[in-house]
Amino acid sequence: MVSIILLIIIYLSFISLGLPDSLLGSAWPSMYGGLSVPLHYAGYISMIIAGGTVVSSIFSERIIRRLGTGIVTAFSVLMTAAALLGFSFSSTFALLCLWAIPLGLGAGSVDAALNNYVALHYKARHMSWLHCFWGVGASMGPIIMSFYLINKNSWNSGYRTIGIIQCCLVAVLFITISLWRQKKFQNNNGKNETNKGINFKEIFQIAGVKQILIAFFCYCSLETITGLWGSSFLVTEKNIPPEIAAQWISLYYIGITSGRFISGFLTMKLTNRQMVRLGQALIACGITALMLPFGRILLLPGFFIIGLGCAPIYPSLLHETPINFGSDKSQAIMGIQMASAYIGTTFMPPLFGQVTSFFGFNIFPLFIGGILILNIIMVELLNKKVDKIKI
Repeated sequence: MVSIILLIIIYLSFISLGLPDSLLGSAWPSMYGGLSVPLHYAGYISMIIAGGTVVSSIFSERIIRRLGTGIVTAFSVLMTAAALLGFSFSSTFALLCLWAIPLGLGAGSVDAALNNYVALHYKARHMSWLHCFWGVGASMGPIIMSFYLINKNSWNSGYRTIGIIQCCLVAVLFITISLWRQKKFQNNNGKNETNKGINFKEIFQIAGVKQILIAFFCYCSLETITGLWGSSFLVTEKNIPPEIAAQWISLYYIGITSGRFISGFLTMKLTNRQMVRLGQALIACGITALMLPFGRILLLPGFFIIGLGCAPIYPSLLHETPINFGSDKSQAIMGIQMASAYIGTTFMPPLFGQVTSFFGFNIFPLFIGGILILNIIMVELLNKKVDKIKI
């Protein structure tokens, strides 16, 4: 019973984790004019949030080992709730930058804590559905924001509403905090969980760690570049009207969210490795569809297939962490995996933007295709190193 209640709380936490992630992009066109700053200043806020997320992910293992998953989750969500309320009362760009710090710090800790907890204590299907629920939250954020922009012309009210929702979750987390300690779980290998401290030097000496970090970097780079620049590729290279291109790219996100829901059922038949390979194959098919000379007919299914392919890779690699490296090291490695993922999310999209200034958007399929190939190579090298140790 305790495990079911905790699973429900974790699902709610991931909806909450997704809610703020898409807010800035949907609200910024209405924000920057009132703040008297240029349009591109959204990038500075985004990088501050990402920087906080990377830092908290790296140090999450030490904090979680000392305080426990329940307390870290509760205080992390409290930080994000406070930051969102801070956004809602901000009237200057400097204040937004200030509140972006706790927003990033809170998001990184709770992400690493909950991903590792689910990887240790629950089946692979729950990891897929967990990230499906993140997609639900990320989809709800712009809907809530657009309601307030349309009816009240107030982005502040949108942030305030999301902040209040987060505060309600904080109350639930603190009320149920004893449940995290009430029952000792066994991990998915049937062994009691132990979590001993490990420093960064020791982490990078573990076989396969370098490969998994590059794999996460590549995957999140590919996912973010596709979502951010896919519409521009359609407009500039395929002459799709901007409003139609935006609708088509939404199918990419629908592919990710629906794919993770379906992946939860597929994991009952397929292993994590098979799920990753299936996802990689689907992405390759989607990229190929974008490159074939058949006009517009394959563009829409191409982006949807890429989304479907993205769906199982991230949750399956996360769930494989305790299996690859042991439950005693999984929290430390989970933290730096999340950090590597966020570094890819932060720096690769602007890098691709710079690349297009030299080569044009026609390079888009080749660029994400190259990232996919590197991801495949790193995952297969990881599997070989892990299998060699197990023999």
